[in-house]
Amino acid sequence: MAVRIRLSRIGKKHIPFFRIVAVDSRRKRNSAVLANIGTYDVLNGKVIRFHEELYQEWILKGALPTDSAKKIYQLFKKGAEAPEKVSEVKAVKPQKEKVAEKKTSAKKESVEVAQEKKVAAKKEVKKATKAAAPEKTPAKKEKTS
Repeated sequence: MAVRIRLSRIGKKHIPFFRIVAVDSRRKRNSAVLANIGTYDVLNGKVIRFHEELYQEWILKGALPTDSAKKIYQLFKKGAEAPEKVSEVKAVKPQKEKVAEKKTSAKKESVEVAQEKKVAAKKEVKKATKAAAPEKTPAKKEKTS
């Protein structure tokens, strides 16, 4: 069996968060895993948890780490001297109010621009019709009896 040590995404939309897992290389990204080696927070760039003994065990068994898994392992090795507490890591929440304000202001601006364009187009049409059709006085018809 070809085993790879790679990342499996567990984060929400626009909030990536990964598990470092040992898995059969022929399986999908988020399929069943053989071993959960650790977790990695992309937004903060921190390794939350990493089981180095499991990582080394799978390497000795012949598992091949991906480039991403190697980089995370190196990041863990650099930060292993001063481990941080898990409680200090704070989740990043998107600010819905600011996003909503931006959307509404963008909509208002686009509506105003569209109204200005309509007014300008109507003025141009009036000018064009006046220039194309010179004023004609209607001819009076005489009544014949």
